[in-house]
Amino acid sequence: QVQLVESGGGLVQAGGSLRLSCAASGIIFSIPQMAWYRQPPGKQRELVARITSGGSTWYGDSLKGRFTISRDNAKNTVYLQMNSVKPEDTAVYYCNAQVRTAGLNEYWGQGTQVTVSA
Repeated sequence: QVQLVESGGGLVQAGGSLRLSCAASGIIFSIPQMAWYRQPPGKQRELVARITSGGSTWYGDSLKGRFTISRDNAKNTVYLQMNSVKPEDTAVYYCNAQVRTAGLNEYWGQGTQVTVSA
């Protein structure tokens, strides 16, 4: 079984920075893609950013330039550096990974709350 454990969420003032981490553990052959999603209060979950094992990245609209996704393949860990945060960035942030074990399966973390105060 594969587990994703997020850390780094919390309360931050608008304009500040926060760094989220997500570590995958278990029987893992490879992780072709890792991603961050978020779910603001009362809204649907949305893709924030994703990164392949080769380092190719994709960002949601208006987030590139403020958010940076990166990963450490040796540690099976993905990061999300959040800069110049805004109150509208308040959400539960979820880690997602496509993990190759016997097959290719998708896993989710438990979520970490990020609250940005005005």
